Amino acid sequence: MNVIEINELTKTYGKSRGITDISFQVEEGEIFGFIGPNGAGKSTTIRTLLSLIHPTSGSAKIFGKDCIESAPEIAKEVGYLPSEVFYYDNMKVMDLLKYSASFYKKDCTKRIKELAEVLNLDLTKKIDDLSLGNKKKVGIIQGLLHEPKLIILDEPTSGLDPLMQQKFFELLQAENRKGATILFSSHILSEVQRLCDRVAIIKEGKIVQVEKISTLKENNHKKFKLEMKSDVDQSYFELEGVSNLEVNQNHVSFLFRGNINTVMKKIADIQIANLWIEEPDLEEIFMHYYEKEA
Repeated sequence: MNVIEINELTKTYGKSRGITDISFQVEEGEIFGFIGPNGAGKSTTIRTLLSLIHPTSGSAKIFGKDCIESAPEIAKEVGYLPSEVFYYDNMKVMDLLKYSASFYKKDCTKRIKELAEVLNLDLTKKIDDLSLGNKKKVGIIQGLLHEPKLIILDEPTSGLDPLMQQKFFELLQAENRKGATILFSSHILSEVQRLCDRVAIIKEGKIVQVEKISTLKENNHKKFKLEMKSDVDQSYFELEGVSNLEVNQNHVSFLFRGNINTVMKKIADIQIANLWIEEPDLEEIFMHYYEKEA
């Protein structure tokens, strides 16, 4: 079953670009990455999905219900963390979170305390006295306190230090294991690579690709680095599927796409001192998609 279904969603803002014909589905129980550079249209898509802004055309459904018609009903089961969080400065953290919980008509006190402990957040402090990172933690707890079936995160890690990011990812994985579906928007590829099953790549308000993370990697280049026992002629490695070939005396590096056995046979015929084969990271894969589009 699809928890999110977006069909040809378009939002235009006069002459400035919004989003155009966005379509993708997020399956139940999946951690789905939504990735693109800042200003690509990720937040616009999410806000339209949450009925915070209305689309110019197209439609979106959550839990099979229309996002605009059933917005209040859908909101009960959705946790949302916007990219920037703003609060009433004079409130204490616990008071704010209890106020948030009151919208869901259930007692979330135990849950709030558990989350605050995991994220190392002092609930007795005033919002005004919190650092940017701690304000972000308040937003995370606000999004998770009612144990939503769908968690929508827009650039959630900005302001969190690396150790806290790690705890946050573990928290999300635990929620996912309990059955929550997660839509994770980011411009940081390594985050998506670590967490997500599938990813939609957005560029200038349009989807360029929806793909499994594993397929993105498989269909892409492998990075080869070789250290030879003696100098080698560059022409030896000029094979079909080889690109970015660099030969520096007895060091050779290149990207390869295709049947890896052809390269391995070639390497087996020469004396090598060392060999490294690496997966390209999503950064390189991403640039590949952008260049292809361009």
